[in-house]
Amino acid sequence: MNSKKNGLSPAQKKRKRHILTAVFVAAAFLGLLIALHNNPLDDSGTVRLKKTCGYLLLGTSVVLICGTYDKLLVLPKELWQSRRLIWRLAKNDFRKRYAGSIFGAVWAMIPPIVTVIMYWVVFDRIFGQHTIQLANGEELPYVVFLTAGLVPWFFFSDALNSGTASLLEYNYLVKKVVFKISVLPIIKIIAALFTHLFFTAILLVIAVIAGYEPSIYWIQLIYYTAAEFLFVLGLCYATCAITVFFRDLQQIIGIVLQVGMWATPILWDINMLQNSPWIVLIKMNPMTYIVNGYRNAIFEKQWFWYHFYSSTYFWMATILMFCIGSLIFKKLKVAFADVL
Repeated sequence: MNSKKNGLSPAQKKRKRHILTAVFVAAAFLGLLIALHNNPLDDSGTVRLKKTCGYLLLGTSVVLICGTYDKLLVLPKELWQSRRLIWRLAKNDFRKRYAGSIFGAVWAMIPPIVTVIMYWVVFDRIFGQHTIQLANGEELPYVVFLTAGLVPWFFFSDALNSGTASLLEYNYLVKKVVFKISVLPIIKIIAALFTHLFFTAILLVIAVIAGYEPSIYWIQLIYYTAAEFLFVLGLCYATCAITVFFRDLQQIIGIVLQVGMWATPILWDINMLQNSPWIVLIKMNPMTYIVNGYRNAIFEKQWFWYHFYSSTYFWMATILMFCIGSLIFKKLKVAFADVL
């Protein structure tokens, strides 16, 4: 009787205890790493700030996961059960974008390439910024530096815009009782991923032409792409749900993306702000981690675990964002059909 009242069988309760125990153990281990880790290049004030931010995010994540475990588990289950449907709908969504046009999917590649060429002409040819100096003192062609920053940003921008509008675009599916609407944001992000993979290939070709030979560090691009995918997915579950009731959010996101491009070290190097108080805010931007990660993997040949605090901060922020996004989506979805 008690099992029925709680909605969980004894086996499910046991599994829940095991999972939550694993969460506590992982959190304790990560907290210990944060306490013991020390970068001799950081000053004491920076180290304290990083450790404080790490503990705050870690504590918030653990409390949220433990307090809303049953609700948080619904979304991942639905996505896993619908994985074949998601893949099929994502491919159809990508084809549908350019259906009827002569060049088809080629149009997905043209705007990013034109943007890179435009920035290259302005900064390299007009302003004469042919190279940029990396932290290790190496001179890097500016067009290569620029492309490495624009590739992940274009994916983030495209995925966020399309994922936010997913429920509005597929409103006829939202009204179907038997359809799992939780798959809609992820199919838009996967569709944006197809373009991103092509653009990443162009980036690698440009790097080779510039004299950078392929190395094992390049495999980290898979890691950074997956990290960005999960972050924008959690963000889109929140934005797409809110957009149903507050349509102006789409315009607000457009403005935020314009500002965000300049607040992320895409056109400029973050090392320029070493002695500036603004560097703390810039580093708190999750996309800073992704953009710098692409450059570290291709040019500076650094593994992601070398940047311990940045990696820890990013993943805790991503987990927190996914938890918040899924809770907002679950809370609001009961009224989607009525509003749409």
